[in-house]
Amino acid sequence: MFTINIYVKLALIAVTLLGGIGLIIAYGFWYGFPFLLVGLGLLASYILLGTVQSAAQLMQESRFEEAEERLNLTFKPEWLYSANQAYFNMIKGTLAASRKDNVTAEKYFTQAQSIGVPSDNESAMLELQLANIAATKNKWQQAKVHFKKLKSLKVTEPQLKEQIQQFEKALKQRGAMKAAGRAGMNPMKMNPGGKRRRPKMR
Repeated sequence: MFTINIYVKLALIAVTLLGGIGLIIAYGFWYGFPFLLVGLGLLASYILLGTVQSAAQLMQESRFEEAEERLNLTFKPEWLYSANQAYFNMIKGTLAASRKDNVTAEKYFTQAQSIGVPSDNESAMLELQLANIAATKNKWQQAKVHFKKLKSLKVTEPQLKEQIQQFEKALKQRGAMKAAGRAGMNPMKMNPGGKRRRPKMR
């Protein structure tokens, strides 16, 4: 999708609005109206769409600091279209997760989830992120709840499918360790085939 650099867009908004007002004052309404109309259109797109798309592109290039700076140029996140507002929170959460700030990441992912995202892939990514955060807090039951929701979604992205499979393996390993613990075994202390310690000679 074609995008205008945010700094160019802000400059165009200022030029067209001020130019339009100047022409209206100097020559009359119809001389300045086209400029005013363009300026208002650009201003509306900036307020309603924000800087989400360009921030997402920067994040895909692993330019995380630049992505956060770009995202912070959004005027009012709560004024964005619902889809863009959800993406805003998703990106904020992903950036926080990259800094290992799980508290902030969970807050933004939960907000994105409550707003709603357009596709099952994005919903699955949110559930997986929340499941991972719950697992890092040792809240495995909560992680299972998120994973159950995730499994009900139709995921088509290969990379996301692979991440889901990896998390499922971690859940199964966790279950196996708990089962071993209930049976009175400590898998960390088991040493099959190891050498027996010789008794001390007296």
